[in-house]
Amino acid sequence: MAWIVEDRRKSYEKRAEPYLTDDMKIDIANKYFPRYPTKRAVLLPALHAIQHMYNWIPMQAIEEVAIFLEISPADALDTATFYEEYWVKPKGRYLLQVFRSLSCEICGSRVILDHLKKKLNIEVGETTADGKSALVELECLGSCGTAPAALVNEVLHENVTTEQIDQILGKLPDDPHEYQDPTIDWKEEH
Repeated sequence: MAWIVEDRRKSYEKRAEPYLTDDMKIDIANKYFPRYPTKRAVLLPALHAIQHMYNWIPMQAIEEVAIFLEISPADALDTATFYEEYWVKPKGRYLLQVFRSLSCEICGSRVILDHLKKKLNIEVGETTADGKSALVELECLGSCGTAPAALVNEVLHENVTTEQIDQILGKLPDDPHEYQDPTIDWKEEH
């Protein structure tokens, strides 16, 4: 496979308020600095914190994380673009992830993926025009006994059919933070 060359020297528009807030810095410092031998080693959790908060990692945030961890912005950017789970371009509020492991393939994950591509009118790696959904293919999650499997954000769906996918998509709330695993009773006990 040939290397894909990308010009990363492009300037980007900065917003006035930082992505890496003081509260996030305190939380990262308290939670991770004691667990890791160097600040550099905290890069992955810091990037996760940014992505969890904003649903992607803007270039400004990468630079802010680099300054906070006392590393070069190039090192932070290289890390953020190396791992598939980090998004350096905006993605949909809902991340629809279909697994392509052998078990899932044998049990019909390709049918699920093709159905989603047609229904959402996007290809793998793209986001719908309304910004609601992004479609991704992932390797094995270890749910082979209940294949085909899919994740909607962080909620696992097993033995998925196209009909179930349609039902899941139809019930997604506007705010993705309100989407919870429907198989769990989320009532708080007092």
